Amino acid sequence: MKNEISYYVNKSLFITATNTDVGKTYACEKFLNYFAKAGLKVGYFKPFETGVFDKPLDGSKMLELAKKLNPSFNVTINDVVPYQFKLPAAPYVAKGNTIIDIDFLKEKKRYLEQFCDVLIIEGAGGLMVPIEKNLFVIDLIKEFECEAILITPSKLGCINDTLLSINALKAKNIDFEFYINLYQDINSFEEVSKPFLLDYFEKLNFLEDLGKL
Repeated sequence: MKNEISYYVNKSLFITATNTDVGKTYACEKFLNYFAKAGLKVGYFKPFETGVFDKPLDGSKMLELAKKLNPSFNVTINDVVPYQFKLPAAPYVAKGNTIIDIDFLKEKKRYLEQFCDVLIIEGAGGLMVPIEKNLFVIDLIKEFECEAILITPSKLGCINDTLLSINALKAKNIDFEFYINLYQDINSFEEVSKPFLLDYFEKLNFLEDLGKL
């Protein structure tokens, strides 16, 4: 993270990942706690959640945490997760005949920003997950004018996944940082993937260390 915590005041950060099940919600939890501990009022936004039946589980969990850390984040789950779909699939598929309105999402983002210093936005799946036929998660980050936090895995194959995602962000001129989530192939990561990643990037950020640095 940038050294000056004041840099993040009045900003929104978009948490994305190399793929699904890489740890975006866990990362949101880490960043919400990190900024709250630094004295900032935090908020949370998940434009769409799929696999929803009774309620959006990830969105509800993070809204509860955001309200605990920032009682002035007085919003509802429908504000935080405006699009909720039953089918656990990419938004483009899960939405059926629903048209996802990007202008509406921008308005919702601006509304939520009123209640916090920094808004943590959680994406769906990876960067190229489709929202509409010609609109992907990476395009939403650009539309939101956000900086991105890319979460990458520690499993075998993470080198390829990380570099592809970083190249995609650079191609869209999106400012970003990336964090490795040590949760798969942890025992082999040091030998199998870390040597190249460390040589290539010189410095690595690990999600588990956030707040300790």
